[in-house]
Amino acid sequence: MKNYTITVNGNVYDVTVEEGAGSGAAPVAKAAPKAAPKAAPAAPKASGSAGGIKVEAGAAGKVFKIEASVGQAVKKGDAVVIIEAMKMEIPVVAPSDGTVASIDVSVGDAVEAGAVLATLN
Repeated sequence: MKNYTITVNGNVYDVTVEEGAGSGAAPVAKAAPKAAPKAAPAAPKASGSAGGIKVEAGAAGKVFKIEASVGQAVKKGDAVVIIEAMKMEIPVVAPSDGTVASIDVSVGDAVEAGAVLATLN
């Protein structure tokens, strides 16, 4: 039996791995989550005249594409940023009608769920 500490998306797990009993069985892992320190949020990159409506990531992932630009008018439901998570492209949409005030991420940035990606006026 071996003990490991593994960190996945900021969550720390203590894992105990047992070897199979010679029957060709795969190892069995038991994980117990424990408190992990929170990472400091990234500072906005281009928030010049940031608007009051936040466009937030619904899932953790990597910024794949930026669909809107500062000054562009968007309607509720329009894609503003596309995030890639687990080989899926997830559009992050405008929560309401408005004009893009800032884009706070760049293509390739890693983002956490709830991170502010852009703001609207």
